[in-house]
Amino acid sequence: MHKLIEKGLMFGNLIPVISPVLVERYNRALERLTGKQTKLTDFHVDISGYSPEIGDELGDDLYLNHAGVNRQFILLTTDQKTAPLLNAKFSTSRGILRQWIEANEAQLFALTARDAVAGELVNSVYSMTKPARLLDVGSVTIEADTTDGAVASATELGGKIDQFMSQDGAWHDDVLIAEMIGLAKETGDITRNPVHLNSETYQQRNFWSDHFGGVYIFRDVENPTAIAVSDKGALKGLKINAILGGDERSAIAQFLKANDLAEPIVEARGIDSGAILRQKMDFMVADIAASLGEDLSGTSRRELRQLGRRYFDKLPAAWQGLADLVRWAEDEGPWPRIDSEHPAYFYTLRAKDHVDADLVNMLLAELTPMDVRQLFICHKDAFYAAYMGWPEEKKDYVADFLSTEYQVDKAGTRDALFGHEATMEEPQRPKKQKQRDLIDRVGPWGAVRRR
Repeated sequence: MHKLIEKGLMFGNLIPVISPVLVERYNRALERLTGKQTKLTDFHVDISGYSPEIGDELGDDLYLNHAGVNRQFILLTTDQKTAPLLNAKFSTSRGILRQWIEANEAQLFALTARDAVAGELVNSVYSMTKPARLLDVGSVTIEADTTDGAVASATELGGKIDQFMSQDGAWHDDVLIAEMIGLAKETGDITRNPVHLNSETYQQRNFWSDHFGGVYIFRDVENPTAIAVSDKGALKGLKINAILGGDERSAIAQFLKANDLAEPIVEARGIDSGAILRQKMDFMVADIAASLGEDLSGTSRRELRQLGRRYFDKLPAAWQGLADLVRWAEDEGPWPRIDSEHPAYFYTLRAKDHVDADLVNMLLAELTPMDVRQLFICHKDAFYAAYMGWPEEKKDYVADFLSTEYQVDKAGTRDALFGHEATMEEPQRPKKQKQRDLIDRVGPWGAVRRR
């Protein structure tokens, strides 16, 4: 994995902790949360304060996420909001933590100026010993305070101030006044500088979990469904309407279509669908060429096309399907019949514009592992796991591609692949009227077959 680390594709955008003051604050928070401390004098942290170096030192990558539930966090700076979340067990955790930091940014900025903030993403589940527990994860509340309890002290002081202002004879209550003075020494003047962190509850209805081999839970749909990409048997006992395995392609396709979760790339507005499909085809060519020992270092797209011609008879059916779709979209070629059992089918889709678009793109990335760019962007854990099994030639090619063509403009690439343009009120009808009428009803590859 060294090449990925060197190119900033792994452990990238982490926040460096090099100041002795910050290290000392981190240790106070770490001891408060786990009873442990680090002997390292510098390290890096993610959005939750997890450090891969400390994880290695302690021999525990889940030292802030015991049993993979109720993730704890240590905040040294609000800059952590831009960092990734490593070893994620739930797809929603980073988004929830970032929302909370942004909602409390002014307060957190003031608090972290003098201490670390330690907290926890709390739900009602404390262990994930059986699949049924997945459905108990319905909402998450964040609880947090500084290591010296400044927020709790400020809350207590606020209550005593209210008592002092409303209680008859409070001016003569020496005990109450003494308690207020003592708390004020810890918190400062909370009437001018309020110390309060919002404890909002975040709903977690549709999500991915790393537990039980990886599972996607969709509850906010008409027919609640769980999709286990690797091991459907691991979800035995999960009481949900439908449980699908990753090999049940038609059933997954029907689920996406019935709930209006995905759309054909060639029908999406505001993107260069031909370029996206051709890039997916290039990744497939690189996969075959690398498996045959071709040196792909510095390979241009033109050279990849040459390799595609050389190894045409070895290219997968998914490549052939995408080639047919590109010919249909760009060169007035015949309408390709790509149904849900065709290996190219999920490569032709992307999430529609809805609140769970990232989750659907994550699922599609796992169903289309040869599209290494989408796998890296949407499901890094699956990407890293796949990377370790690739031949060195493919590792070199993918690392070079991502560092030169993705890292230089992450936002632009994501927008080009997954961005959505506002729908025009009166869209122009395409010229191929009869064919397009049929496409509007069933998609460019024909009807999705029911399971």
